[in-house]
Amino acid sequence: MILFQRIVNQKLNNITTEELMQYASQYNIPIGRPQAVEVVKLIRGKNINLFNQTERGKLLQNIANITSPRTAEQVNQIFMQFIG
Repeated sequence: MILFQRIVNQKLNNITTEELMQYASQYNIPIGRPQAVEVVKLIRGKNINLFNQTERGKLLQNIANITSPRTAEQVNQIFMQFIG
């Protein structure tokens, strides 16, 4: 399980704007390129542990501030699929 967590967290912490845009499209999440750039700035290189509820909550709050609470909610649903 720890290996799986490392892989997921590594992918999250190294995500590019293009990858984020692809995931957003795949999961029908409304996010524009400027928002995606800002979200990637929040995530890249920060070593966020998606499996830690506190860290995930802080990240989602920051995403909500950049995009919208609804978008952050949708992103959280995707996160829960990965960690559930």
